[in-house]
Amino acid sequence: MSEDTPPKAPKKRSRLFILLALITVILCGGAGYGWWLLKQKKDADQPASVKVEPPAAPVFMPLDTFTVNLVTADNNPDRVLYIGLTLRLPDDETRHQLSDFLPEVRSRLLMLLSRQESSQLASEAGKQQLIEQIKKVLNPPFVEGQPALVISDVLFTAFILR
Repeated sequence: MSEDTPPKAPKKRSRLFILLALITVILCGGAGYGWWLLKQKKDADQPASVKVEPPAAPVFMPLDTFTVNLVTADNNPDRVLYIGLTLRLPDDETRHQLSDFLPEVRSRLLMLLSRQESSQLASEAGKQQLIEQIKKVLNPPFVEGQPALVISDVLFTAFILR
C-alpha cells in the first residue's frame, strides 16, 4: 500500500454521524407521537363539548289596556292614565292560572291603578315603584290552597299620563 492513501477512519465517522442523526430523528418522532397520544387521552377524558341549552323562551301575557282616573291633590277628574301592560311569567302554568282568573287580575290592577297619584307616575322612580306594586298585588293566590303567583317582570307597552 502506498503512503498517499488516506486512512479509512473518516468513513466510519460519516456512518456514525448518519446513525446518530437517524436515532435522534426516531427519538424525536417517538416523543412527538407520545405527546400526541397523551393529548388525545386528555381530550377524551373531558366531555367532547358541553352542550349548553339555550334559555327557555320567555312567557309573556299581554293584558288589555287600562284607562283610569288618577288621584290628584285638587281633585281634578281630568287626570287620566292610559296604560298597557305585559307580564313576563316564569312558565306556561302561571299564564294559564292568570288566564283562568283574568277578571280578578284586571280588577286588582284597576283598583291599584286608580289609587295612583299623577305626580308620582311622572318620574322614573314612580314607574319603578308601580311595577313593584303590580307584582305585589298579583302575588297572592286567587283561590285558597293555590301557591303564590310569581310575576318575573312587568313591562309597559303603553303609558300615557294626561
